[in-house]
Amino acid sequence: MNDDQRAKMRHNVSVWGRYRSKNGVRRDIQLKNLSETGCQFYDRFTGLVPGDKITLRIENLGPFDATVRWVDAGYVGVQFSDELYGPTFDHIRLKLSS
Repeated sequence: MNDDQRAKMRHNVSVWGRYRSKNGVRRDIQLKNLSETGCQFYDRFTGLVPGDKITLRIENLGPFDATVRWVDAGYVGVQFSDELYGPTFDHIRLKLSS
């Protein structure tokens, strides 16, 4: 999916998080971009595939339920089950991102 097809604009971020897959695997990851509807993160050894359901924590916030939409060379794009609440999104983007 390219930026023209996205419902919400993505913002470059550098925020730590952790996901948990349906089989219980937990991985620390770094978010690379974020929108109210999804994010992209890097997981060098990911075993995720499109369609996988995960829960995602962003710093100390969450968990947020998400679905993997694509995986490419360690980068993973996910869509949140529910849009991030506006103030939560702004806090992550403006305060937590280094």
